[in-house]
Amino acid sequence: MNRREFHTTSFLQLLTLTAWSQAAQAISLNDITGADASTGLKAALEKGALSAVSLLGVTDGFMRNDNIRIVLPGYLNDAAGWLKKLGQGKKVDELILGMNRAAESAVPMAKDMLVGAVKSMSVQDAKTILQGGSTAATNYFSSKTREPLGQQFLPVITQATAKVGLVDKYNAVAGKASKLGLVKPQDASLEHYVNGKALDGLYWMIGEEEKKIRQDPIGTGSAILSKVFGALK
Repeated sequence: MNRREFHTTSFLQLLTLTAWSQAAQAISLNDITGADASTGLKAALEKGALSAVSLLGVTDGFMRNDNIRIVLPGYLNDAAGWLKKLGQGKKVDELILGMNRAAESAVPMAKDMLVGAVKSMSVQDAKTILQGGSTAATNYFSSKTREPLGQQFLPVITQATAKVGLVDKYNAVAGKASKLGLVKPQDASLEHYVNGKALDGLYWMIGEEEKKIRQDPIGTGSAILSKVFGALK
């Protein structure tokens, strides 16, 4: 065989091997077993949950994130602008900072419960969630953990907000505003308001992490995530 024939044959063999490799990697969701779907989903949820906790459960995790920073609710947020103009800006800023610090202090407690919820997910839910929207897994996650996490967060947030020194004033003003329909009833208590916002921020961040995994499963460096979420492409 001359050199030209050798190169031609080698090139054809390379094309054949490449085509075979691509066909082998072209896995659809139907090719994914229930066990793989469950394992992939659990890996994604655990990765997203732990990442969210690490990002939020630190100083300024909430305060410097424009998407989840906790501000005063409804009418009180509007009133805060007037208070600042009247020279009360320092107190308003202290209250807002205190609310965000309270959320940041509570979030790390979520780690064990979030991981436990992931591990208890049933196999039959996996493929349905995988075929859902960009945050389908996070929504499922929230439905299973939001209430118990809220109960776990509340004492920590209550203790943290008490350090601000303005809780009683907030509750008195918010209570009156709630009766006038200017503030939602659940927001009339500073502790419960911050608790709800802390949970909202946590699940928002988990959702953002889920979106990243769905968009670039290979970039996670996990073979199971690449296999399962890559099948959705």
